[in-house]
Amino acid sequence: MDEQVKATVSQILTDYLEMNHHRKTHERYAILDAIYSMKGLFTMEELAQHMQDSFPVSRATLYNSMRLFLELRLVMKLNLNAETLYEATYSNRNHCHQVCTVCGNITETRVPELVQAIGKARLKRFKKEAYSMVFYGVCSTCQARISRRKATKTKNNNIKTKK
Repeated sequence: MDEQVKATVSQILTDYLEMNHHRKTHERYAILDAIYSMKGLFTMEELAQHMQDSFPVSRATLYNSMRLFLELRLVMKLNLNAETLYEATYSNRNHCHQVCTVCGNITETRVPELVQAIGKARLKRFKKEAYSMVFYGVCSTCQARISRRKATKTKNNNIKTKK
């Protein structure tokens, strides 16, 4: 991820810790750096594995730091496919995910019309800051696989009925 984004989120963390008289530990900054080095969605297990390679920390430290990053909105938590996933969000607050209900593949997508509609939407007594949407459906790969199976079944049924 962009080094300027990493510097910005690090400064946000520093400001928060100083303002609330918390300790500025190397572990928190290492975890934040690891999160912003990862691409896309990740699980806590993947983050722990990533950290093992560079800066080993305990699970408790990972979870406590993640809670802080969620509070600061530097990370977003998503519950998709019965799994908890996380994503660095500072420079990518407004976006959508597509989840295939057949294979479970998750991709990020941009929908300009949706961005415009949400931008125009006025919510009563609520100031919107960011959004994340999830679309569930069937990806093109699975659609093609399903179509091939149906075609094969139809072909086999036609052969059986001719005999």
